[in-house]
Amino acid sequence: MVGRGRGAAKEAQVDMEDLFSKTQIEDMRVSLLGWYGLNRRELPWRLAEDDIEKRTYRVWVSEVMLQQTRVQTVIDYFNRWILKWPTLHHLSQASLEEVNEMWAGLGYYRRARFLLEGAKMIVAEGGVFPKTVTSLLKVRGIGEYTAGAIASIAFKEVVPVVDGNVVRVIARLKAISANPKDSLTVKRFWELAAQLVDPFEPGDFNQGLMELGATVCTPTNPSCSSCPVSDHCRALSISRSDSSLLVTDYPMKGVKIKQRHDFSAVCVLEIVKDEDMSDIHLSDREFILVKRPDEGLLAGLWEFPSVLLDGEANLVTRRKMVDQYLRNNFGLDIRKTCKVVFREHAGEFVHIFSHIRLKIYAELLVVHLKGGMKDEFRKQEREALHWKSVDSNVIPSMGLTSSVKKVYTMVQKFKKQTCATNQAPSRKRIRSIQRN
Repeated sequence: MVGRGRGAAKEAQVDMEDLFSKTQIEDMRVSLLGWYGLNRRELPWRLAEDDIEKRTYRVWVSEVMLQQTRVQTVIDYFNRWILKWPTLHHLSQASLEEVNEMWAGLGYYRRARFLLEGAKMIVAEGGVFPKTVTSLLKVRGIGEYTAGAIASIAFKEVVPVVDGNVVRVIARLKAISANPKDSLTVKRFWELAAQLVDPFEPGDFNQGLMELGATVCTPTNPSCSSCPVSDHCRALSISRSDSSLLVTDYPMKGVKIKQRHDFSAVCVLEIVKDEDMSDIHLSDREFILVKRPDEGLLAGLWEFPSVLLDGEANLVTRRKMVDQYLRNNFGLDIRKTCKVVFREHAGEFVHIFSHIRLKIYAELLVVHLKGGMKDEFRKQEREALHWKSVDSNVIPSMGLTSSVKKVYTMVQKFKKQTCATNQAPSRKRIRSIQRN
C-alpha cells in the first residue's frame, strides 16, 4: 500500500521490501524488450559497431555526456567528439584544455576531465577496456551507473543500471513513496532493477527501461496508455481507484537544496599596442584570460579576470577590488604602469549553476602598457601558467563556458552601442576615468 500522511514512513518501508514476482518479471522483460525493439530512438552511439573496443568507447562517452543532459543536446557534442577522438587511444593523447574546449557549453565539466583521466589510465594499463562492473569501477571517474551501462550494453554482463528515468519507472511500478534520494531507498532501487534485468539481453533491457522513462513514463505527463508495462503499474492502479492520487505523485519530490547566492566582478581586460589608440573597436589588441584552479567549480577552465564579492557592491567598491587583483596577479597598476584607454561598466546578469546563483558584474577595461612594462608583462606571462593573452580574433572560436561567452557577448554588444553614440571616448573623459 501507499504511505501518505501518518504512518507513511512505516508503509514506505513495507512497499520497498515488496519485490517483483516471477510472473511479473518474465512478462515485463518480454513486453519491454518488444517495445524497445519497435520504439528505440536512432541515436549515433547506438549505431552498429563490430569493433568491441570502439563500441565500448562510444557507450562510455555517450553515457557520461547523457548524465544531467538532454539527449538532443548531446547528439551534436557526441558527433564532434567522436570525429576528433574516434578511439580511446586518440582521446588519451589529448590535453585537458582540448577536452574542455570540446566540452564547452555541455556543463558539469568534471565529467570531461574524468573521461580524459580514465582514457589515459586504461591506455597506460594496456589499452583494453575492463569488461566487468567490478573492474570498470577501478577506472578514474567511472561510478556504479556508468559501469553498469558499459558492462551490460557493450559486454552483456547481467547487471542493472539505475538513473533518474529508471528510478521513476520503478517507483511507479511499485508505488514507492519513500524518498528516492535516501541511501536505503537507492539501494533498494538497485535491487529491484537487478531483479528485472533480462539475462540474455541485459544491454537492450537496460536501455529500454531508461528509454521508457525518458519518452513515456515522463516526470509530469506520462503516457500510461502507450506504456508496455502499465498492467503491472501499481501507481496507475491506485490512481484509478483513488482520484486524490496521481501517477505523478511517484516518486516523492525531493526537497530542493537552497541555492547559494554569490557575486562576482568580471573584468574583460584588453591590452592595446598603440599608446594613442583610442578606438576600442580596432582589432589590434589582446584579451587576458585566467585559468581556474584544477579543483572545484569549473576546474581548469579559462575565464576573464574576476573577483568574488562579499555581496552586492557598487561600482567604486568593485573597481577597487579589481584593481587590487590586477596589481597582485599581473603587476598592473592603473595609475602607474599602464594608461587607461577606456573603462566602463558593460552590464550585469545572473548565471545559474546547480547549487549557486551567481550575479556577475561585467566591466570593460582597455589599457596600454607604459614603457618597459610590456616586456615585464610578457616575462610574467611566460613564467605564470595560470593566465595568458589571446588575440581578439581567437576569442569567438575558443571553447569557453556559457557564462564567459555571455560576458564576452555582453561586452561586444556594449561596444557597438558605445560606437553608435560616441565613436571614441574624449580626452577629457579618459582623464576622468584615469582619476577614478
